[in-house]
Amino acid sequence: MIALHTFIKNCFATHEEDGRAMFFCKQFALFGYLQAVSCIFPVLIFLSLALSTQLHTGIARYDMLLIICIVVQMIMYKTGLETRDEVYVITLFHLVGLVLELHKVHRGSWSYPEEAYTKIWGVPLYAGFMYASVGSYICQAWRNLDLDTTNWPRDGYAWIAGAAIYLNFFSNAWIPDLRLYITLGLVFIFRRTYFRFRLQQYMYRMHALLSFVVIGFFIWLAENVATFYGAWRYAYQHAGWKMVSVHKITSWSLLVIVSIILVGQLKRIKENRTHNA
Repeated sequence: MIALHTFIKNCFATHEEDGRAMFFCKQFALFGYLQAVSCIFPVLIFLSLALSTQLHTGIARYDMLLIICIVVQMIMYKTGLETRDEVYVITLFHLVGLVLELHKVHRGSWSYPEEAYTKIWGVPLYAGFMYASVGSYICQAWRNLDLDTTNWPRDGYAWIAGAAIYLNFFSNAWIPDLRLYITLGLVFIFRRTYFRFRLQQYMYRMHALLSFVVIGFFIWLAENVATFYGAWRYAYQHAGWKMVSVHKITSWSLLVIVSIILVGQLKRIKENRTHNA
C-alpha cells in the first residue's frame, strides 16, 4: 500500500520543461490526491452510512456501522496507512467525541432514533468514530503534507483555548454561549500562525484561521450528507430532512481548532521527549 502511494505521488512529479500551467495542474492534482488519501476514513464512514440504508443484513444499522468502523481502522493500521501513535490519537478523539455526544443527546440537541445493541444512554458507539474521523484526517494530512507551523501559540495559550472551546459545548446548556468571546480570543492568539505544507520540494503556506474555517465548511457539507442518510437527526429534521443550519459551520470550525490543537500539542510533546532522550 505504501509503495502504491509513493508511485502515485511520483506520477505528479514536476520537471524543468513543464510550463506554468502544467506545473500548477500537477501541484494542484498532487494536493488533491494527498487530501483524498487523508480523507480515507471519513469517506469510508459516509459511504457506509449511505450503503447501510439499502442493506438489510439482519444486524441493527448502528451496530453494523460500529463493526465497519472498527474493521476499517484495523485495515488502515495493518496496511501502514495509520501509525500506532495515530491510532492512539484517534482513540482519544473517539472518547472526547463520545462524551460530547452523550451530553448533546441528553440535552435533546439531536438524537439517534434507531435501535441498536451498542447504544449507551441513547448514543450508538459508532458515533465517536465520526469525531475520530476528523482526528484521522488531521493526523493523515499532517503526515502526508509534511505539515509544519509557524508562530504557533504558547503551550499554555493553546491548551487553554482548546479547553475553553470544548467546555463551552457543555456549559452553554446552563450559562450564555461564550463562543463569540472565545472566537475573538482565538483570532488574537492565532493571528500570526500559519500552516506550512510541502508538495514535493515546494513549500506553501496558509493562514491558520482560514484553514479552520475551510475545514469546518467541508465538515458541515459532510454533516448534511450524514443527516440525509440518517446518521443522526436534529430536532427540526424529524418531520423530514432539512439542510443543517449554516451556523453549524462555526461549531465545526471550533471543533476543528480543538482537534488541531490536540494533535499539534501531542506532536510537540513527542518531539520534546525525542529531543531530550
